Amino acid sequence: MSELDQLYREVILDHYRNPRGHGALEPHDAHAEGQNPLCGDEVSIFVRFADDGETIDEIGFEGRGCAISQAATSMLTELVKGRKAEEVAVLPKDELLEEIGIPLTPIRLKCAILGLGVLKVALHRAKGTPLPEEWRTLENELRLADD
Repeated sequence: MSELDQLYREVILDHYRNPRGHGALEPHDAHAEGQNPLCGDEVSIFVRFADDGETIDEIGFEGRGCAISQAATSMLTELVKGRKAEEVAVLPKDELLEEIGIPLTPIRLKCAILGLGVLKVALHRAKGTPLPEEWRTLENELRLADD
């Protein structure tokens, strides 16, 4: 394993053990839940918008599952805070995967992007942001829901 891979693994473990943005936000402006039935990962996302109604001011999550799903969702909270809902709605999964920084198997890929899919559904339902086709097809597979 290269030093870079080891560094990324340590970052993932840190996010898993010390998740950023962990906890439900009350009150919240947007909320959705999702799960990956292949491995049992579950994520709930809560978003509070700034006074402009478009900028993500606070984002929190609750969940359980593997280190990849929980760490990736923690990383996601840092990645999107301060961004506009429209920008996050079209955020490519590759941007999150770059943050994760290690190669993932197809099953682990679904673990890693669960939080992003849940966030996109929450924004879609709260703000009417577009839900990209890839998330519509994954919606049934990952069981993305608003409650």
